Amino acid sequence: MRRRARPIVAIDGPAGSGKTTTAKMLAKRLGFLYIDTGAMYRAVGLAAKRLGVDPHDDDRLAELCAELTIEFRGAGNEQRIYLNGEDVSGEIRTAEIGMWASWVSAMPSVRRALVAMQREMGKGGGVVMEGRDIGTNVFPDAEVKVFLVADEAERARRRYNELRARGEDVSFEQVLADQRKRDEQDSTRELNPLIKADDAVELDTTDLSPHEVVERIVDMFELHRFIDERD
Repeated sequence: MRRRARPIVAIDGPAGSGKTTTAKMLAKRLGFLYIDTGAMYRAVGLAAKRLGVDPHDDDRLAELCAELTIEFRGAGNEQRIYLNGEDVSGEIRTAEIGMWASWVSAMPSVRRALVAMQREMGKGGGVVMEGRDIGTNVFPDAEVKVFLVADEAERARRRYNELRARGEDVSFEQVLADQRKRDEQDSTRELNPLIKADDAVELDTTDLSPHEVVERIVDMFELHRFIDERD
């Protein structure tokens, strides 16, 4: 297989492992495009909730996906996600929509539709794509595959702080319980469950800063030659 001039970087892992922060920082460091696939599933979950679509009705979800346009605008921390032309970047980040995303992501029709979009977005390389099945399903031929993990309590703490910063009235215990439920759904679903690709490098982020995580990835995969020196 012909190697891409610029690699596809696949970053997978469970909620709270640091995927989003790491992927954004790494993409900026390399001058690559950042693609948040989890946001795409959240957008579908939001659309299903708004329209009263059963998140377990595969046929209806197939019809829904055919009616949706999902696009990213901007870059880095300024990147926004648009659903049929509406900026839903903030609305998709609630704990409730996170559960809807987990439900719809288990449906074959949704995965087919979004994986097709993701492959089209990243096929040329020069992308950092984060999610739960990038290295195993979306781009199994990605040149760089990283699977992030972290201590359960640390993951929940990160998510709790994120939700509180957005003004959500949640308890740490609630966040931890939701995380455990999401982990179980993601790892046991029949279609493309959350698992580490055989050729992915596992990196524990529990005691690492985002900067340290990014630098370890750059060093491990010898990505220095792609670094955008303008930043």
